[in-house]
Amino acid sequence: MPRPIDLYYWPTPNGWKVSVALEEMGLDYETHLVNINRGEQFEPDFLKIAPNNRMPAIVDPDGPDGAPISVFESGAILLYLARKTGRFAGTTERERVEVEQWLMWQMGGLGPMAGQANHFLKYAPNMDPPHVLPYAQARYRNEVARLYGVLDERLADRDYVAGEYSIADMAIWGWAQGWEGHQQDITRFPYMKAWLDRMWARPAVQAGRALRKDARSDATKDPEAQKHMFGFRRPA
Repeated sequence: MPRPIDLYYWPTPNGWKVSVALEEMGLDYETHLVNINRGEQFEPDFLKIAPNNRMPAIVDPDGPDGAPISVFESGAILLYLARKTGRFAGTTERERVEVEQWLMWQMGGLGPMAGQANHFLKYAPNMDPPHVLPYAQARYRNEVARLYGVLDERLADRDYVAGEYSIADMAIWGWAQGWEGHQQDITRFPYMKAWLDRMWARPAVQAGRALRKDARSDATKDPEAQKHMFGFRRPA
């Protein structure tokens, strides 16, 4: 009988990608909270699994050839789980390419740009002292809007980004559902809005998003959380 996958997790956009995937794929998993607001991502045991001290990570006790394997980076985890289950990543080479290129679009574009928008629009102005940087705010707000435009155009003639529902949708949704925090007008992107509605209607998306929702707190009002999330740490 397959053993549960260990999910090292905090309820963040990157964490939700993997919790949604595990729910969609029907895989058993055990959740291990790593509180990034208290610096637990820098603990030596976690760094053995995720050397870049970022969330999430998994350990699959039934990895390749039956040997355990740990995987960090949310995109790599999604690809691994898709290969493991044979689901949500296309069945032909052309389909796989479609899924992978939109997954990479999220990993290299939407995720980093939306993350920077979050930082300069939500967190930096609430630091002590406050950092209100109009150029940075406009730069990342505008880049997120551009990327939303790319997504909206892509969804104009299809229900999901790569044709069939896939890990690309799971990855993009983790960040796109936060459009309000990115200070975007969702009415400018009607096809994206319809896609978000389709995503939210999926029970696995609802379950993945709700996983340990109780652990979330407002880090904009928590100086200690900001220190651990944004402070510089020298290697040990």
